[in-house]
Amino acid sequence: MKSHFFHLMPYKNLPDDFTRKYRSVWVDVPASLYDPVKGHEIYNEYLDELEYADQAGFDGLCVNEHHSNAYGMMPSPNLMLAALARRTRRAALVVLGNSLALYNPPIRVAEEMAMLDVMSGGRLIAGFPVGSSMDTNFAYGQTPVTLREKYREAHDLVIRAWTTPETFTFNGKYTQLRYVNVWPRPLQQPHPPVWIPGTGSVETWEWVARHDYSYSFLSYFGYKPATRSMSGYWEAVDRIGKDRNPYRAGYLQLVAISDTDARAEAEYAEAAYYFYHRCLHVPDYFFAAPGYMTPRSVQAMKTPFSVEALKTLRWKDMVDEGYIIAGSPATVRDRLREAVRELNVGHVMLLCQFGNLSKEQTQRNTELYAREVMPHLKGLWSDWTDHWYPRALRREERIAEVAPLAAVAPV
Repeated sequence: MKSHFFHLMPYKNLPDDFTRKYRSVWVDVPASLYDPVKGHEIYNEYLDELEYADQAGFDGLCVNEHHSNAYGMMPSPNLMLAALARRTRRAALVVLGNSLALYNPPIRVAEEMAMLDVMSGGRLIAGFPVGSSMDTNFAYGQTPVTLREKYREAHDLVIRAWTTPETFTFNGKYTQLRYVNVWPRPLQQPHPPVWIPGTGSVETWEWVARHDYSYSFLSYFGYKPATRSMSGYWEAVDRIGKDRNPYRAGYLQLVAISDTDARAEAEYAEAAYYFYHRCLHVPDYFFAAPGYMTPRSVQAMKTPFSVEALKTLRWKDMVDEGYIIAGSPATVRDRLREAVRELNVGHVMLLCQFGNLSKEQTQRNTELYAREVMPHLKGLWSDWTDHWYPRALRREERIAEVAPLAAVAPV
């Protein structure tokens, strides 16, 4: 099993009265709340945390794309991976991902991801999300009912651009290009492994299985409710005739590790409340614009979905329902092992930083996971081969670590 350090890069300075005074953390959150000086500090703090995770031995570093929000300050996750490509050495660089329908033309994604793959020595994992309704429909003005069709056409163009050595013409419904000729080419051939993030769309399950990609289930509702969605995915895999290789799937999980179970609440509850009550303060009408979800996926939902219900969560609810796996290292590894087996996933994406958790506490959480939990989980799924992990250059093929430039006296 592989463990990946996932960072959302939330804005940590939202006021205490945020949920009472403002209607959403997304789409129309007032820009006046953003302090660029604090933002400068936070970005560098978060990059330090990602670099620390690489040093601690995590298998991958995950970033993603969001717009017009204080929940995750990465309108361009590729910029973050570009910084990490030079400052990390071993972990896969996982972009989850670029929302393909937002790029005009989509070959911009093919170009930038190819650059990242080459810069990092073949450590890129390419993620292609449809994108949240807040990002795609409201912040970027995409039409909900044509979003997925536009996304899939863009996907086809990117993959063809990576795998076709000759210049070609593309005449799609949404994109027309006389010359498609992507330079540079990705280092990994025929292209970097592809992961598709999702939150439970029925059509996404089948589409991922048909393309032989890995599905990443991104949910903050915990592993207990996630079992139903993941069961649907594995049923789709069965229908397509693929095997149930656990590495075909990944799952996102918040973890809060302390010396003892009793101390976890005191150390992490404030950050958990900040995350669930402020960072996910989104009205339902922003979360799913009419037409964003297909009728088939709406019908497949057993109960109406509401992020506004998260505001009622207390620490005990979060832990009991698996929203957060918290406690001593022994407790966390036992519960996480249980979740991984039940969900049948080979890639786990850990939120060791969430809400307004401090840098010191984040690094402590990261260290405890890497030292006390991760080694006990690596042996899971040893009978399976992971076909969805980067094929990086061998150590002897990589450039030596770049030493700092010597100081030059001013002229």
